[in-house]
Amino acid sequence: MEDFISKKTAQKTGIPDLVEVLRKQLSSSELSSLLLEVYQRKSEDLHAAALLQQYRQNIYVQPADTDMIEVLEKELQLLRFLRQQQYEPVELSPVAQFGSCAAVGTVNQKKIITAVRHTEVLADATNSLALHIADMKQRGIGAAGERLRYCTVHRHVRAMQLPPGKGYTPHFKIACMVAAGKDTGNFEFERTTCAEQLQHIYTLLQTLFGIQTIYFKIQPRSGYPNGRALMHSLMDHLSSHLPYKIIADETPAENNYYKGIQFKTVIQAGEHEIEIADGGLVDWTRQLLGNNKERCFISGIGLSLLMKLFNA
Repeated sequence: MEDFISKKTAQKTGIPDLVEVLRKQLSSSELSSLLLEVYQRKSEDLHAAALLQQYRQNIYVQPADTDMIEVLEKELQLLRFLRQQQYEPVELSPVAQFGSCAAVGTVNQKKIITAVRHTEVLADATNSLALHIADMKQRGIGAAGERLRYCTVHRHVRAMQLPPGKGYTPHFKIACMVAAGKDTGNFEFERTTCAEQLQHIYTLLQTLFGIQTIYFKIQPRSGYPNGRALMHSLMDHLSSHLPYKIIADETPAENNYYKGIQFKTVIQAGEHEIEIADGGLVDWTRQLLGNNKERCFISGIGLSLLMKLFNA
């Protein structure tokens, strides 16, 4: 795709390797200013009739197909519950810092709606919460060694091919939890944080949506010291602390997003089983702060999909 875009741009402008020229010769601020000027001039050429036609064709700007009041009521109940569990709610900006997903994770920037002014449309609230936590830690906010817990509900927008099946849209609401702390040995952070987030997800699914059939899959992931020992320690801890069905899935598809372990929450919706939430360990705060002792555990619940399945 890059070669096609570069060749087409060079053909139209008569400037070979224009993409590379812009990338290497202009600073981020200069490129942002240039794009702002280009879009300003393009907006001057846009007429009302064309605007309406583009609106109809653009899947990213269409309203959500969920009941707004019902969603907001569920959001409020969810956030109040998580605050009682020491997960402090945060209302994030609609845009994230440019590179929030790509710089610390394995997400291709083409799956993100990139904006100007060094921003991108928020595509993963857990990245933004982790960035917020790292900034707080670096500025010395909070007690030393304190485990930081934050949550949010946010509408995400992702520029990617939608999976088959009813209910999937390019923008949707996800409820998120992010906890960060330091490694204290014996996988203490990993075990206790995973257990608490699974507990919260189970309670929310049962109390807010009346879902009775819920179980969890724990999957090993690469990129973590003593990953096999972590998996065994985590399964032992979960089986002794949580009274739910929890299975070890040793043959998951390749995934470099999580490090060490990932979990998936499976529910029964009619005749089908659906993965409605997932999470796991990530190395984002370790990368952001340059400290191998940093630990971060995230999770996300598909709130929009739940509303479609259980509030129709």
